[in-house]
Amino acid sequence: MMKKYLCVLLLGLGTAGFAQKKPVTAYRPTEKEISDAYKNMERLDSVAKNKVYKATVLPHWQPDGQSFWYRNILKDSVAEYLLVDIGTQKKNKAFDHEKMAASLGKITGKAMNASKLKIDEFYGGKALVVKSGENWYSINAETYEAEKIDKPGVSAPKEVGWTRQRPRWMQVRTDSFSTDKKQKAYIRSGNVYISDAKGNKPVQVTFDGNLQKYYGELSWSPDNRFIVVYKISPQQDKTVGFFLTSLPNTTRGEARIRPYSQPGDENPTYEMFIIKTADKSISKVNTEIIDFFENPVIRWRDDNRHFTFEKVDRGHQRFRVIEADAETGKTGDIIDEKTDTFIYEQKIYTYYIPDKKEIIWVSEKDGWRHMYLVDELSGKANPITKGDWVVRGIDSVNVKSREIWFQASGMNPSEDPYHIHYYRIGFDGKNLVKLTHANATHRLTFTPDRVYYLDTYSRMDTPPVTELRKTSDGSLVMELEKADISDYLATGLKLPEIFTAKARDGKTDLWGIVYRPSKFDPKKKYPVIENIYAGPQDSFVPKAFFSYGEMQSMAELGFIVVQVDGMGTFNRSKAFHDVCWKNLADAGLPDRIMWIKQLADKYPQIDTARVGLYGTSAGGQNSLGALLFHPDFYKAAVSACGCHDNRVDKQWWNEQWMGYPVGKHYEEQSNVTNAHKLKGDLLLIVGEADTNVPPESTYRVADALIKANKEFELLTIPGMGHSDGGLYGRRKKRDFFVKSLLGVKPPNRNK
Repeated sequence: MMKKYLCVLLLGLGTAGFAQKKPVTAYRPTEKEISDAYKNMERLDSVAKNKVYKATVLPHWQPDGQSFWYRNILKDSVAEYLLVDIGTQKKNKAFDHEKMAASLGKITGKAMNASKLKIDEFYGGKALVVKSGENWYSINAETYEAEKIDKPGVSAPKEVGWTRQRPRWMQVRTDSFSTDKKQKAYIRSGNVYISDAKGNKPVQVTFDGNLQKYYGELSWSPDNRFIVVYKISPQQDKTVGFFLTSLPNTTRGEARIRPYSQPGDENPTYEMFIIKTADKSISKVNTEIIDFFENPVIRWRDDNRHFTFEKVDRGHQRFRVIEADAETGKTGDIIDEKTDTFIYEQKIYTYYIPDKKEIIWVSEKDGWRHMYLVDELSGKANPITKGDWVVRGIDSVNVKSREIWFQASGMNPSEDPYHIHYYRIGFDGKNLVKLTHANATHRLTFTPDRVYYLDTYSRMDTPPVTELRKTSDGSLVMELEKADISDYLATGLKLPEIFTAKARDGKTDLWGIVYRPSKFDPKKKYPVIENIYAGPQDSFVPKAFFSYGEMQSMAELGFIVVQVDGMGTFNRSKAFHDVCWKNLADAGLPDRIMWIKQLADKYPQIDTARVGLYGTSAGGQNSLGALLFHPDFYKAAVSACGCHDNRVDKQWWNEQWMGYPVGKHYEEQSNVTNAHKLKGDLLLIVGEADTNVPPESTYRVADALIKANKEFELLTIPGMGHSDGGLYGRRKKRDFFVKSLLGVKPPNRNK
């Protein structure tokens, strides 16, 4: 299937790749040519919309769980509704579109276009039940006579098997009342009291609490013999401010102040205690004070004496699952992971199986992100998966069959290592079943009973295919849809190229994409613009197909626009990721430079003497950093809402990668500290109402540049939050690169 599609694409793309003839000259358009290029770009921005059909199959399950309907979008936005019966493996029109339009038009008194029907919900049978707009209708399947009805009491089919992880930032709910609801514990003036359920006969348990350092977060044991409680030392959050200059219906600006923790700020602390309800005694649990991720989930064992909790140390270099004895206060570590760099806290996964005293744990401790089965009693962690590839996510854990359904990348050595594939495997690491097969990135939707699944797969250079398959062995049941991109290609646009080159180590493959103008001239050398975002929290080069976006639009002005994931980003090996540790200024820039140079070695139309880049947020930090630390290669940058100094940005994100406590390296890597090194052309963009990265991060850079007598441009957008600048900012970005890299004036829109 994939091979067939590639052949079709090659025929459609024609000369999509760069010709290998040596270019004659650098591409430097005249003002007339650049004016025409802007017009062509604006034309394509419009005509390229809605030119890909049958790209999305979103199943809406019928009550039987064995059939579903979905909507296809066809040419001219025609809507087609289809009903799939899995048992018979048949796909038919869900209803007669003409008759449905006439029926709904008659009952609503509004003319309905059969090709543009908007059906929000649908249930088949002798009576077709549909929701259109805010109303429900029952329609006879033979006569199409319709009547308006109340919302039907149709039950959705029950889904089985899904296990979704609770976010660690979610506050744990605690209860004042005992499990049997006969007693309650509560806080008064910072101290713990226990009474009966109605508040009678209160007994004071603690006496050293006060409003400045108080007890709180009560958690009862299942048998009501113990209460876990914390002595809390709160911290008043420090604040940041911003100023709104252009509020409507006012004549004055308005200052706003809000809480905002920055790296190094003090956190509240939580000291764990145990109360024995029989004698109202209290004792300290033998564990360190919690100063990060307060109030962890307490999981009691079936003996009602021991419980476990998780502890992530501030600084992100140690993670533990700790067992505590409520009788003695003694503790022991079941899992104790330590690292010299960082543990990616947000990607820690633990799934507890209490009756087996087992934990499924995902860790990068052996250099790649893999699953382990941990024996809670011995602490032994047996690998479930292993190899030079990564577990991307866990969909579900089936305790009865002792299977895990998961996503992974990099298991197929001949593929892009970022492609997502789906698998299932036994707790013992045996019986691995691969559910996805095509050389592409996949997205699965399971039937409610998980007996079948819909597999939608694609690449940036290959449009989506959706198939129905069996979960038992991944075998094909029927093909549902293949996206149609013929009208898109007819516009003259081509799909991006997927390009690989070596990283700075000379061994690791870097994967990126390349966009070129639809009117590409192989005799010209084109400037390069890199879309950069090097945030270590993920990888960012898109893998699933989409047809038209800003990168292609910018390319139409006469640029080669590229995007690549360098070292320091996620979803590869731990060593690949560790490059970012206390080193965010690196941003994978040495890898990105090598990648572009290797692209130029293959295609002489790449002009490495004219390279610019743009980015927002962490990408804003990266784009300016490129000019400061690699001015010999990068010549122009647009930096929007950049976190230019990691001491100014939010605590939880920056301490994860830059470490705690705040060291000298924070200052040394700051774009503010290094602003005096600026070479090349720079446009700074900031929204005055940014509540993600404080606007002062950009203003401090501007201040340092002014003091260093540097030339730059600054665009502040009134009322805008964390953004690339919106429509106006994106236009200014394009104009900036036209001036700085093409050397020509953009159109004057004031004339």
